[in-house]
Formats: sequence, C-alpha cells, structure tokens
Amino acid sequence: MTDPTATAWRDSLAVYLRPRLLAVLFMGFSSGLPLPLTFGTLSFWLAESGVSRTTIGALALVGTAYSLKFLWAPLIDRLPLGAFTRRLGRRRAWALAIQAALAVAIFCLGLTDPKIDPLPTALVAVAIAFLSASQDIVIDAYRIEILRPEEQGAGAAATQWGYRFGMMASSAGALFAAEYGGWSFACALMAALMAVGMLTVWFTREPPVPADVAAPLPGDTPAQKAVAWVRAAVVGPFAEFASRPSWLLIVVFIVLYKFGDALAGVMANPFYVAMGFSRVEVASISKIFGVFTTLAGVATGGAVVHRYGLYKSLFICGVLQAVSNLMYVVQAWVGYDTTLLAVTIGLENFTGGMGSAAFVAYLSGLCNVAFTATQYALLSSLATVGRTTLSAWGGWLSEQLDWMAFFAATTLAALPGILMVIWLMRRFPNERLAQRGPALAIDD
Repeated sequence: MTDPTATAWRDSLAVYLRPRLLAVLFMGFSSGLPLPLTFGTLSFWLAESGVSRTTIGALALVGTAYSLKFLWAPLIDRLPLGAFTRRLGRRRAWALAIQAALAVAIFCLGLTDPKIDPLPTALVAVAIAFLSASQDIVIDAYRIEILRPEEQGAGAAATQWGYRFGMMASSAGALFAAEYGGWSFACALMAALMAVGMLTVWFTREPPVPADVAAPLPGDTPAQKAVAWVRAAVVGPFAEFASRPSWLLIVVFIVLYKFGDALAGVMANPFYVAMGFSRVEVASISKIFGVFTTLAGVATGGAVVHRYGLYKSLFICGVLQAVSNLMYVVQAWVGYDTTLLAVTIGLENFTGGMGSAAFVAYLSGLCNVAFTATQYALLSSLATVGRTTLSAWGGWLSEQLDWMAFFAATTLAALPGILMVIWLMRRFPNERLAQRGPALAIDD
C-alpha cells in the first residue's frame, strides 16, 4: 500500500526537476554572482592592498544602487528596447543586455589596482552594483511570471540556492583564483561565468505579457499617453502600497530587521585579515562552508515559518541571528583559531539564513500581484538600506572600538528590528499582508 505522505513528499521534491525551476536556479546564480564583487570579495582585496578600514567601510556605499533600484524598475518593467525587444521579448531583451554589460564591467574591475589608486576600483564597483541591481529587477519579474502559482514557493527556494552558489563562485572562487592567478585573472573568470545566466535566458521562453501591459495606452496625444504610462507604471505601485495602514512603520521595519547582521558583515573580511587568517582559510571556511550552512539555515527558516507562522518566525530568527554575532566577540578574544572560526561562521551563517528565509517570505507577502515587479524592487531596495547606507559607518565604528566591543555593538543594533516584530504581531495579528491574485505562467 502506497504511503500518501511519502507520495506527497516525492511530488513536492519532483517540482525542482521541472525545466522552469532549473531555469530559475541558474538565473539565481547569475543574480548572486556580482554581489560579492562590490562587497565581501572587494573588501578583502582592499584590505590586502592596505586601504584603510574607514575607506573600506565607506565603500559599502557602492551598493546604494540596490537600495534605489525601485526608481528605475518601472523603466525596465515596461520600456521596450526597440528591435531587441521585438526579437527577444521584453524580459529576455533587458536581461541579456544587462548581463552582457555586467560581464564587461566585471572584466574591467580586474584592470584596476586599488593599491595605486582605489578611485577607479570604486567607480567600476559602482557600475557593477548598478547593473547587478538592474539585473535583479528583471530576473525577479522573470521568475514570478514564468512560474505557476503552485510553483512560487519552490521557485523562491531555487532562487535562494542559485543566488548562494553564485555568491560562492565570486567569493570563494574569486579568492582561490586570485591566490593562484592574481585579481585580474579572478575578475576575468567571474566575467566569463556571467555566460551561465545569459545562456539560461537565451534558452528560456519569454513569459506572456499581461493584458493591461499589452493594451494600447489611453489618450489621443503623445503627452496624454505619456501621462497614462507614468500613472500605470510609476504611480500605481507606490500609491497602492502607501494606501495601506501603518505603511511607514512597515518600511522602517524592513530597513532595520537585518541591520545588526549587516553591520557585522561589512567588517567581517577585514576582521579575518586582522586575525591573521589566509586567503585559502577564509575561502574554505567563510566562502564555502559558510554558504552551505547558510543554505541549511534557509531550509530550516522555511520550516520554522511553516510551523510557527510568519511573525513568530521573524522573532525567533531575528533573536538567533542577533545572538550569533556574539560568537565574533569570542573569536576576537581567542584570536587565530580555524576550528573556532568554523563554529563562528557556521552559527552566524546558519542563523542569518534562517532570518533571510523568514524575511523574504514577509517581503513576498507584501507584494500586490498587480504590481509585483516594481513593488518587489521597492521592498528589496529598502531591505538593502541597512546593508549599504546604514552599515557604511561600520568601518569607522570598528576603528573607534576594539573588535570585541564592535561585534557586541552589532548585537545591540539588531534590537530595534526585533522589537518591531513584536509590534507587527500586535498590529496585524491575522498576518494578512496584501491582496493576492492569479500569477502568470507559461506551459511546459
């Protein structure tokens, strides 16, 4: 007799083998690849080159594009690229154009030398961050539109896994490549890996265009049509979100929830260098082992959300990811110890993955299906403010304090976000976040 529970689990796991889900996995790889080249890997390179910690912390600002991508998301969402769009479709045209530009920018990063002059390195990093944020806009929209409603959960997991493997390639992979071939070789290799995303987009069908997007714009004159376009593409998504109760406090929560985690993360690589860990040790423990513990944390976080609900999960995961920062206090006290480093990174990444799973579930639930692409760009942009703008002063803070006091301060920085989870529990007890509707999908 067939066990219904076992059959249900087999069916659930089989969804990951569908071509659409594999495409989402590889698109996630392409999205994650550029990120460490403007944050973690870049900070390690700069620390090795003798750049001051204050400068390294300030260079977190190159990622401001991730916080502002909602400003140009409507353009990517609805503006055609002429013949390129007519030939490939609106999603594929934008994706391929951005990915090609990203490959060129990453290659150019390797032609700079921060030891001689960090300014060209920073300028290229800004370009990479802008293009990477733009790629995220189109890839997120692509993912949502090619998946059926029942596949959205699996699609989110596949994206996270692909994203993490992309980050592993440009963090651990780049460090290994730099160890044996120099930073120019490492950047050239990362540029070549952008082909993964480009080939995926090329061989994945264009999702169907929603009827309201395909319909002609109302109005008799170009000016009237332009006004109608702005109203539908730009004003609509923001006006709908701003009409919700307590929307401004929700925005504050989105900014603060991962702040403590981000403040610690921005100075993690300079901390490893200060403790005397080598490139290979950091690559092996932080960039490989750490990624797998993060993925385990993401899976665990998803199970916690399923078991306890959204807000309780945000609270549990938020507390755990804040407390895990105290392991860096222990590491700073002990000093060079690779076993302890594995424990420190393992716990921090595992709890951070749990927090990310709960947080992404929250952001996804906030999106109204009528404005998914632009609203998700807005919400994910807000979520990066703590990682970029607010955490930029982490380098300065670490120079005013010793390492133990600094990481203790990052734990305290997580408290406002945790307290706001308690407020959310009381303000929205039924966890109803946004109006949902049917999602677009393509046939197999």
